[in-house]
Amino acid sequence: MHNAQRKPVNLVTYYTVHSCVFALFVFLTICGIRGGMTHAVRPITISNATQYVKNIKDAPVVLNTPFSLLRTMGKKTYPKLAYFSEEELDKIYSPVKEPLPSQLAEEQTDSSSTARLLIPTHQKKNVVILIVESFGREFVGAYNTQLDGGKYKGYTPFVDSLYQHSLSFDLTFANGRKSIDAMPSILASIPMFIEPYITGHAAMNDVNGLASLLGEMGYESAFFHGAENGSMGFQAFANTTGFGKYYGRDEYNQDKRFKGNADFDGTWAIWDEPFLQFYALKMKEMKEPFLTTIFTASSHHPFAVPEEYKARFPEEGDNELHKCIRYTDYSLRRFFETASRQPWFKNTLFVLTSDHTNQPDHDVYKTDMGLYGGCILFYDPSGEVIKPGRKHGIAQQIDIMPTLLGLLNYDKPYIAFGNDLTRISDDDTWAVSYNGGIYQLVRGDWMLQFDSEQVKALYQIKNDKLLQHNIAEKHPDVRDNMSKLLKAIMQSYMSRMNHNNLIIHESK
Repeated sequence: MHNAQRKPVNLVTYYTVHSCVFALFVFLTICGIRGGMTHAVRPITISNATQYVKNIKDAPVVLNTPFSLLRTMGKKTYPKLAYFSEEELDKIYSPVKEPLPSQLAEEQTDSSSTARLLIPTHQKKNVVILIVESFGREFVGAYNTQLDGGKYKGYTPFVDSLYQHSLSFDLTFANGRKSIDAMPSILASIPMFIEPYITGHAAMNDVNGLASLLGEMGYESAFFHGAENGSMGFQAFANTTGFGKYYGRDEYNQDKRFKGNADFDGTWAIWDEPFLQFYALKMKEMKEPFLTTIFTASSHHPFAVPEEYKARFPEEGDNELHKCIRYTDYSLRRFFETASRQPWFKNTLFVLTSDHTNQPDHDVYKTDMGLYGGCILFYDPSGEVIKPGRKHGIAQQIDIMPTLLGLLNYDKPYIAFGNDLTRISDDDTWAVSYNGGIYQLVRGDWMLQFDSEQVKALYQIKNDKLLQHNIAEKHPDVRDNMSKLLKAIMQSYMSRMNHNNLIIHESK
């Protein structure tokens, strides 16, 4: 039997082809790990699985063992803190929010708490939350009348005018420094400690979010973000917290009323002005009551504005973010002009907040406290629920969810690490943050820094705005009281994260 001779292999061709196949494999693997190759994506994590399921409990089915091992390898669990016994801990601080009896709610409208009226049980207000990229408190002139000898006007003429008709607070804070920190803080009252919740090992925990809780009251919900669908893990987290619909760049491109990809900024997302118009008009299609949230994108690196607005919003000094803030402020003005003509407008509570700060100019906003100085406004165009004015207290992102639920008379217990500002006196308000291994607490006229073992500093912020004088040893009572509260917040947080104890289970 004749054996056919094997054809000699051309080694040049062999190695060229296999090298190209290997390079393509590496490229596609990197694309898969990143979730794409555009600027608007980041490496996918375990929490991204929630984007592809209707029931969050089905998310583990989407995951596979090798990927899960790679994403959790080297990840540390939250530390197991034991500053207090469980009984002591609940007396000092508890994130469990109990419903407020109607009679008590009616009585609690004194000067020490956030004045409000009760919404009649038959009337359910819509909720609109605007999370504005990099819209730090420093840029809003109305917050900063003391800067530059009273000459500082800021870069937000429209928000300054909105401020006059909104509920505001002397000090307002973001709970993190990144966009992915803002989502859990604002929409689920979860601050950033140690690592971003969205990308951390606890991201698959059961969590009660504003959308899921209001969903129990019959609210329709939708999340809007003008970037590529699924970018930044926002769609996955929106799904995790109960949002029923998601509108991204894909949905915008399908709407024939707008220009589609012609409105893409070339880097991140649809420009703020057209996407905010899309947002305002889409809400007209929703059934009331509804909850919607939008996350804007234009005031972000590379700090550009649309071509037609370059003359209107030119470069100002060395800070290239300023022109973007002006453009976004103008876009917000256009949004509210359109929204005010919609049938749902008067029956809506608005919250305007920033995701984090960026590019500070003034020294007071470059300190360990100033770097968290976000914007938070509550606006009620009907005047039926919220009385406008500036309160002499502190508000933080994690207060937004419990405050809204308080205003809407949500009647079941739930978990929120922040405060319902309708049920707490100005003197008892506080804000927390985590800054490179240091836990920070701002309360009253004081700021405390703690490294989980010992107090590192105490500042009297009213007289020491640049945090130059550590007076921890001079005020032991203040130091010890503040560290006690901060320890309790930390211990409760770590314990609940480690034991997946972020929701109230109904008793059978």
